[in-house]
Amino acid sequence: MAGLFAALACLPLASHAQGFSSVSAAPVPERPVVQGPVVAQPPVPAAAQTQGFSSVSAPPAADPPAAAASAAMPAATISAVAGAFASVSGMTRAPVSGEAPRLDAGGGLADKVLVDKSERLLYLMRRGQVIAQYPIKLGLNPYGHKQREGDFRTPEGRYELVRRNPASRFFLSIEISYPNREDRAVASEAGFRPGGLIMIHGQPNEPKKPPAYYASKDWTDGCIAVSNADMIDIWNRAPLGIPIEIRP
Repeated sequence: MAGLFAALACLPLASHAQGFSSVSAAPVPERPVVQGPVVAQPPVPAAAQTQGFSSVSAPPAADPPAAAASAAMPAATISAVAGAFASVSGMTRAPVSGEAPRLDAGGGLADKVLVDKSERLLYLMRRGQVIAQYPIKLGLNPYGHKQREGDFRTPEGRYELVRRNPASRFFLSIEISYPNREDRAVASEAGFRPGGLIMIHGQPNEPKKPPAYYASKDWTDGCIAVSNADMIDIWNRAPLGIPIEIRP
């Protein structure tokens, strides 16, 4: 027996380890490196939402950055409602005229706005695909094209987004280029003024009616109204100068 122990003692240390299993603590993996700062997203305040409205939208893509469209927006307003986006997927076919558009899983900035008055929906489009959609409310007299000042109709036709107003009496507003040359000519021939200041905007800053009214009725003077949370999304993703098509 003493000879056996002596023989084992002469073996190299590596030979002692063969045939045995060791129990040891697993190495602690390194913490993953986080690229860029981590920004906590604050919850959307109740004031930035409207009962009865909901949006379906894809989150903004990193390229191009959605923040580029919001340069004129107050920083406090952006931070108060950041993160009010809902992810979607699955619908990718481009819309055909007269047909309900399909939703794309992509995101980023829009290159066109499409409004369907009969469906009460506003779509953000990019390369012929829908990247977001929002329920809307229209003018008190929602049917037909706007023809004169004070008719409470929402225009129909092709226009552009031309101006932003962060100090609107509504929660943000983006002006539409109504009236165009044809609108002015038709109104002048009829002896009327064509009206103007047609906007996409959020809810009144000083509402005169209960929230349920604004969520369930067409209530504007001819503008296109959305919830405040949806207005933030549209403001961030619809640059000035892009076309807007308003269908009956």
